[in-house]
Amino acid sequence: MYFDPKYECMNREDLDQLKLERLQAALTRISKNVPFYRKKFEELGIDPYDFDSLNDVSRLPLTTKSDLAGHAPYGLFAVPLREVVRLHGTYGLKGKSVVVGYTINDIHRWSGLAARVLMAAGVTKDDVIQVAFNYGLSTSGFGIHYGAEEMGAAVVPASSGNVNRQISIIQDYNVTTLVCIPSYALYLADRLEELGININALALRTGLFGEEAWSEKTRAEIQDRLKITAVDSYGLSEVMGPGIAGECLERNGMHINEDHFLAEVIDPRTLEPVLPGQTGELVITTLTKEALPLVRFRTGDLTRLIHDPCPCGRTFVRMQRIQGRCDDMLIIQGINVFPEQVSLILSETGDRIPNYQIVLEREGRLDKATVLVEADVLVPDKIKEQQRFIERVKQRLAMDLGVFFEVRLVELKSMQFEDDRIVPVVDKRKF
Repeated sequence: MYFDPKYECMNREDLDQLKLERLQAALTRISKNVPFYRKKFEELGIDPYDFDSLNDVSRLPLTTKSDLAGHAPYGLFAVPLREVVRLHGTYGLKGKSVVVGYTINDIHRWSGLAARVLMAAGVTKDDVIQVAFNYGLSTSGFGIHYGAEEMGAAVVPASSGNVNRQISIIQDYNVTTLVCIPSYALYLADRLEELGININALALRTGLFGEEAWSEKTRAEIQDRLKITAVDSYGLSEVMGPGIAGECLERNGMHINEDHFLAEVIDPRTLEPVLPGQTGELVITTLTKEALPLVRFRTGDLTRLIHDPCPCGRTFVRMQRIQGRCDDMLIIQGINVFPEQVSLILSETGDRIPNYQIVLEREGRLDKATVLVEADVLVPDKIKEQQRFIERVKQRLAMDLGVFFEVRLVELKSMQFEDDRIVPVVDKRKF
């Protein structure tokens, strides 16, 4: 079993040896099968057979989201397409999507690692797990879904949205574990109170949350209002999806599944490793991925690694809750969005790229996204044309990005400026 507890409690010396052996095997296979990396290794004079220490990983080239998008759909795959049994995707840069592939072995590993994360959170095979993540090209829903089945629990693939139906499922199916983004959990709590439903009468006892930033204050509110134990988890579509890391019941950092992922933290400006315990950008090298192995992938997420022993007995290093981003990627309603994607849609919808500003707020418990667009002089004969433009932009944003945006035409001077330049993103949300 990929979630065998013995790996989670290995002594550090044995674990480091296992990681080194898997790194050597991964680099050899990558060098042989992925031209992109083979060229990079040759340019840097890297021979995978020379790696005899985990410290050598800093010699390896970094991989970026731009590299993935630039070689999409299958340019970085290490296996023929006939060996790929699953394709997921995430939004890339400059309008290009990133395609993520899985072999059957990748799927089994993914399921097992997601099961690990669930079990660390206290979930058992006797639980009924409601997955309220979005199902589709995103990895969020599927990862937890298969992890729950791997461990023998009952899974309800509710997907996202339709709060009243979500509540009915919680009641009718005697759901014990809720999986969704944290803001949606609070939205459910609001609706439960509006309907006068007694929280204590529900079977809920655990919540597994991720995909957006949240704080200890938010955790406390979720636990108090839903009467559950709220646990953090971490996944990344490009690397695998849910199952990369998750909190144990100590809830003091998320244990990274180190036997499958080699984690580093670097300074995003100098690209050099930070000192132990310092905050920087999380970088991940996959050790066992077959279809799309990644070498030192820059996640863009800011965190720090915790090496202190955990009372739970797991020896895997922990990562602190994500503290922000070192790039301009936005997470809206649990979906990754880059401002340049909005700019591209505006340019393709009109005859020029207008001045615009993205404004993010919280409406109730959920994210509200608005694009403010500089309007031409408002004269009667342009009103219909402007309304058609607004509707076209709203439809494209929803269809291409998977996020509903309000679009408003405003005077240029009504946008927020800094040093005589429009602030591209105004984030008013508080987590």
